[in-house]
Amino acid sequence: MDPHIKAEKRGRLGLLTLDRPQALNALTHGMIAALAERLADWAADDGIAAVAIRGAGDRAFCAGGDIRAVQQAVIAGSDAGARLLRDEYRLNAAIGSYPKPYVALLHGFVLGGGAGVSVHGRLRLADASLAFGMPETGIGFVPDVGSSHFLSRCPGEMGLYLGLTGARIGLGDALAAGLVTHAVAAADFDAVIENLARGEGIEAFARKPPPGALAPHRRRIETIFSAGSVEAILERLDRDGSDFAQETARTLRAQSPTSLKLTYHTLRTGRGLDLRQCLAMEYRVALRVLQTPDFREGVRAALVDKDRAPRWNPASLAGVGDVARFFAALEPGELF
Repeated sequence: MDPHIKAEKRGRLGLLTLDRPQALNALTHGMIAALAERLADWAADDGIAAVAIRGAGDRAFCAGGDIRAVQQAVIAGSDAGARLLRDEYRLNAAIGSYPKPYVALLHGFVLGGGAGVSVHGRLRLADASLAFGMPETGIGFVPDVGSSHFLSRCPGEMGLYLGLTGARIGLGDALAAGLVTHAVAAADFDAVIENLARGEGIEAFARKPPPGALAPHRRRIETIFSAGSVEAILERLDRDGSDFAQETARTLRAQSPTSLKLTYHTLRTGRGLDLRQCLAMEYRVALRVLQTPDFREGVRAALVDKDRAPRWNPASLAGVGDVARFFAALEPGELF
């Protein structure tokens, strides 16, 4: 096992802990491989009735994949980053089709790859510290790990709003969007684990959280983000003129134009695909995005130099052009 993955049996429960708190439990390639191996073992173990996953430390369940390592591999001309994404997406697919209940215990940051190892499971329990987000358009990448499946199915265009803006939401909004299935107090997480170990349910621990910060804006989000293009969404935001719309428009205009176009297309297409098809599509797009200047520049600005001043190329939506080339079949090397 990877040293940052703790795996133990507690009665009928297989318990996984992401144990890299100094890096907010961000997933390395080794962690991804270890999770996949343990899940495969427990799927065939008649003594395991359910699997639960949690994150160590107080700040995060999982703040994503090791995207900086992916960027450095691209710069070095290595395929290590592509192999990490391949194995991560296959892990996401395995979670989505897992034959036993898969329960994610979420707290703090759940970003990017953290969503991929939680949202596809049967139950997602979160406490009041939850900060869920898919921040990829701000680093010149695209929401991945099956987000074209789970974001495209959020009600009221909430998923497209989250995917394009990279906004972080709390417990109330995540529950309303279907990204979380139960609100549970952090103090009850250990008791939930003990119930699962005895083969018992978790419904007794469910709580009703207060409405999320986006609750007053849901109708506005649905109206604006139902538009037929990113450009049309921006036009509707500008016409709306509310403080919320103005802030949202500023956020969108700061993201990578290429990432915005690709995210819009993947989420619209994902509505008609199953999870494996979504992941296969995302893999095609991701491998090509890795070679774009925006990915290297976005990671540099956000995670390396941290100047938060990326210089996108192209710098406008009009300059992006046709994105069909990102979706073409891979020859060879498809995900599945």
